[in-house]
Amino acid sequence: MPRLHQNNYWGYNEDPPAREKFFAAGYAQLEQHRMFQYLKGDIYTRPNRIYSKGGAAIVDKKGDIYVNTKCPLNANQWAYVLAHCLLHLAFGHFDNDKIPRDKEGKFQPNIWNRACDIYIARFLADIKFGEPICPDPADTYNIKLNDELKIYEYLLSTHMQTAETTAKTHREAGSSNYSPPSHGTNGTDPDMCGVEHPVIYKPGETNSFVDSFSFALNTSVSNAVHHAGGHTDKKKDTVATKAANWFLTHYPLLGGIAASFQIIEDIDLCYRHEIHIAAVDITLGEIYINPTAGLSTEEWKFVLAHEYLHAGLAHHKRCMGRDRYLWNVACDYVINSWLQEMQIGKMPEEGLLYDETLKGLSAESIYDTIVKEMRKFRKHATFRGYGQGDIMNDGRRGFGGLDRHMNAKGVSLDEFFKNALKEGFDFHNTNQRGYLPAGLVAEIRALSTPPIPWEVELGRWFDYQFPPLEKHRSYARPSRRQGATPDIPRPRYILQEQDLASRTFGVVVDTSGSMSHRQIGLALGAIASYATAKDVPFVRVIFCDANAYDAGYMSPEDIAGRVKVTGGGGTVLQPAVTLLECAKDFPADGPILIITDGFIENRLMIRHKHAFLLPKGNKLPFRAKGEVFYFKE
Repeated sequence: MPRLHQNNYWGYNEDPPAREKFFAAGYAQLEQHRMFQYLKGDIYTRPNRIYSKGGAAIVDKKGDIYVNTKCPLNANQWAYVLAHCLLHLAFGHFDNDKIPRDKEGKFQPNIWNRACDIYIARFLADIKFGEPICPDPADTYNIKLNDELKIYEYLLSTHMQTAETTAKTHREAGSSNYSPPSHGTNGTDPDMCGVEHPVIYKPGETNSFVDSFSFALNTSVSNAVHHAGGHTDKKKDTVATKAANWFLTHYPLLGGIAASFQIIEDIDLCYRHEIHIAAVDITLGEIYINPTAGLSTEEWKFVLAHEYLHAGLAHHKRCMGRDRYLWNVACDYVINSWLQEMQIGKMPEEGLLYDETLKGLSAESIYDTIVKEMRKFRKHATFRGYGQGDIMNDGRRGFGGLDRHMNAKGVSLDEFFKNALKEGFDFHNTNQRGYLPAGLVAEIRALSTPPIPWEVELGRWFDYQFPPLEKHRSYARPSRRQGATPDIPRPRYILQEQDLASRTFGVVVDTSGSMSHRQIGLALGAIASYATAKDVPFVRVIFCDANAYDAGYMSPEDIAGRVKVTGGGGTVLQPAVTLLECAKDFPADGPILIITDGFIENRLMIRHKHAFLLPKGNKLPFRAKGEVFYFKE
């Protein structure tokens, strides 16, 4: 569909004037037309790009169409003008191999533009689309109007003055009462901008505008025959659905996931979302198949297994702040390598990301490789197409029609896919149904293993920073708790003061407005409990928002219950870290724990050993050198 980039220069809170409403109604006619809705182009409402007074529209070789919505046209006339500009692109009028030249390799761009205008005017008259704003060329010319080249040769052979006079009549917006759409200032310049420097395609490249027109013609004819035959339901038993049914009956590893997905084969939907072969919306539980891809049953098995693994391995959730498209590309390399080893179906010849040198690597490792050569990998195509990830995840409702963000009871969508993949894996192993790559087995086992709670991870960090103290034997007079033998001296074990003196750490607490009191209290409570368990007598606490507030040394009990958090402004943590590291009473090797929500400066210099504690779902704006722990509220 031609994309409209609306520029409401009349004001966002105002209704558009009547002329703009006519333009909107004309654009709506394109959206509803069976052929024009498939054509490609970008429409901009920028009258300043049209220099002639009263000019309506121009089109350039990049596919950009600029319109002046203040022109006195009705809705049908606007539909005609927009269709005219789109057809310049669809017919390849900017292509170098399309443009006629004389023996010296020269051509007249203005005359070529007029010839193309006449040809398009005849085409629109034949299909009876819109309201013409110029007379039918058939009423003026006695030559055949079904070839731009013949029209060009005719105009070139006539007297230039005659050609100019005739061209003014048959320009796109030309009429006795209306100035034609023009790029120049004299009302006679062509509406095709840049045609004097035509587009030259490299070997193997094609004109996407011409391809979209070919697709539009095929689709509109197919739909017409389809409705003329009285067929209202789409064919259900297709090559893709046969491939999907194979997983239900022959491949239990992915059978549970396959049962939960709906296969949608819709040409209109695929073209609207630019799906070249296939894409998956995991949230909606739908896989979109382009029936014009021309794949065999074995190739569809490969493609469907690819999309099922995207869902089962939760790739849409594991992006974790990475570039979504590049993460999608990395996951594709991993999945396709596994499917090749598993020999599921047959690799399609196009739309496939596969590299033997990346075999055995995880998606995270491949992503790190990709970001170093971003320009190279951004040109690679997924099963959806160039620059588009096949993990769409554009849905707004959850599994089974429930919103997963609501407190609905039942199994979440992610949990369902994990369970389905785990059960399929168990059945696959029990019945020895075939080879599975080690990387895939490791990921399935990782998904089925419950994650370690953040409190446990934080506890391990404390264990590493503060190993158990060595108790020293003492023969000092013991307490007389055993009254039966008060005269027997007994050794006891004590902790020496010099051991306790170095047993401390610093805590930098982000008290900005974005940190809730509940988040701060939850984190400080956990820290206090671990400090007590690890025999940490005092903790140095620094509160920080726009400025640093030194709370001094506190016992774990004070941290847990009686700390009053100050601040509430913006977040700059560097002053707090510097204050703590430069404090004379803070150990030179004392570790630092930073509690923040991640909305801090883009660079933080920390010399001491340190770790970060963030709310689940947040992230730091930089790559942390210390460990990062996430807590749930």
